[in-house]
Amino acid sequence: MQIKHHGAVNGVTGSCHELMASKNTSILIDCGLFQGEDAGIDLSIQFDVSNITALIVTHCHIDHVGRIPYLFAAGFTGPIYTSIASASLLPLVIEDALKVGVTRDENIINTCLNLLNKRIVAVEFNSWFELPTNDQAPLKARLQRAGHILGSAYVEIDTADKHRVVFSGDLGAPYTPLLPAPKPPYKADTLVIESTYGDKNHQGRKQRTKTLKKVIETAVADNGIVLIPAFSIGRTQELLYELEQLIHNSSKQSPWRTIEVIVDSPMAANFTVQYRQFKNLWDSEAKKRLAKGRHPLNFESLHTINSHKEHMAVINYLSQRKKPAIILAASGMCQGGRIVNYLENFLPDKTTDVIFVGYQGRGTLGRDIQKYGPRGGYVFINNEKVHIKAQIHTISGYSAHADQNGLVKFVTGMRKKPRHIKLVHGDDNAKQVLAQKYREVLGKEVEVEIGE
Repeated sequence: MQIKHHGAVNGVTGSCHELMASKNTSILIDCGLFQGEDAGIDLSIQFDVSNITALIVTHCHIDHVGRIPYLFAAGFTGPIYTSIASASLLPLVIEDALKVGVTRDENIINTCLNLLNKRIVAVEFNSWFELPTNDQAPLKARLQRAGHILGSAYVEIDTADKHRVVFSGDLGAPYTPLLPAPKPPYKADTLVIESTYGDKNHQGRKQRTKTLKKVIETAVADNGIVLIPAFSIGRTQELLYELEQLIHNSSKQSPWRTIEVIVDSPMAANFTVQYRQFKNLWDSEAKKRLAKGRHPLNFESLHTINSHKEHMAVINYLSQRKKPAIILAASGMCQGGRIVNYLENFLPDKTTDVIFVGYQGRGTLGRDIQKYGPRGGYVFINNEKVHIKAQIHTISGYSAHADQNGLVKFVTGMRKKPRHIKLVHGDDNAKQVLAQKYREVLGKEVEVEIGE
């Protein structure tokens, strides 16, 4: 058995890992797009796919699924296993990725989507299923809930020699809204685990909600707007859930009752509908709110913008009025999408506040704004210099990724600890710090290495 990494090794994008289960059979776990400074012009698959018999998708973020069309082009013809919720989301994500980054040709898009829909095999959580092989050696897998976004999973694979390999995918942070926290597997012989926040711990939920409330109340006191770059899947829905709670808890005379919350992303709107459809996957707290007749993802002051024409009209409207508003728009790292137009228009306005609630990858516009904004610097947007007079805030507690404590507990919570841990999906420092933490906690009997 051998594991090769085709992405998310020297950074947090392009997740793609190949389990070479035997001489003739490989299983691919995720096939994601590179973003930020890791992005390249040539997106073609640079590895041999002839022995890859199946793809397992952990979840539907673009950095885990964005290269699937290129996998088809490289000759992959096997099934794509994923959770039931992810099976519903995946075609929407791939369609959007094709339209934004590849082509507007409906024939090409439909051909790819038809291929995708024929290959998807939706599987239940916590149920073993057989994987196809090119030899007689048995191979089976199981998906467990990862708590990162709707449908997200970590993967357990048992090889013919009874060796269990666990791929974490992206693990959710504990106490996040809507979804239950991931529970560790019973055992792993080899663990491939993300390390996005391997060197940091998040604020607790009460503290981050308090911080969000304070930042927004201060931000709107001057009738400015609040921009929140957010991923369409996961972060947007969690933020809506928290905002609904803040509005619900406020008095009738409170400014919270009059602040408009604008979701300017057709993708986010589509995925919010999906979240509402899969209420069975929500945690107990969210289900209790529903039982009380509340609508945490569809409240009165929430407005959704669909067409590009409406989007531009909203920007013009916000530019001319003197009334606060909260805008959630993709992409989460400001690398594209409608958030870029908002930033271009409102970063030079001192009444604007930008709140980052998720990880900003190296080489992304979001990372540059985080870095240069507090210094009163500038960024380039659409090849134009944009001076930053807006206030820039970062609330780390809203990350959908487990922090260092969560990553450690995922391993220490196993009844049978792994003999071998490989760290992926993190910047160099995060991986180094987490590796040292694992060595301290688990002792010398566990081999900890950084994926290459």
